[in-house]
This record gives sequence, structure tokens and C-alpha cells, in this order.
Amino acid sequence: MTKKNQHVVKRHDGWAVRGEGNSRDTSKHETQKEAFEAARHIAKNQNSEVLIHGTDGQIRERNTYGKDPYPPKG
Repeated sequence: MTKKNQHVVKRHDGWAVRGEGNSRDTSKHETQKEAFEAARHIAKNQNSEVLIHGTDGQIRERNTYGKDPYPPKG
């Protein structure tokens, strides 16, 4: 299974989870919190990242699940 970052994005009828590079939403939810929980579950299974977008479409938060080196290199 490839590592795909999961994006939590606003839709006209709620919130959705979309895998990076996908043309369709993975799942749809009534609240941002529900969408985040679904995205987090997927990201934990794939050791990837969740990117939460605000209502303006800008990324407002990132959460990494997996091997995230600390301190970061560079």
C-alpha cells in the first residue's frame, strides 16, 4: 500500500477526506471533526500525514502518523 497523505477539505454539504492525488473523495462527513477522525485512521494505517484545510481552502494544520524524525534534518 502506498503512503498517501489525507486531506480534510470543506464541501458545500459538509467535510470530506480525499487522498492526495485522488480525483474523488474517500469519504464525506457532517463535521470537520468526523472527517479528521476518518483521515487520521487512514493515515495511521499508511504511516502518512493528515492535512486539515480551513473553510478558505488553506492548510491550517498538519499531523504526521508514522516515522517522523525528531529533530528534523537540516
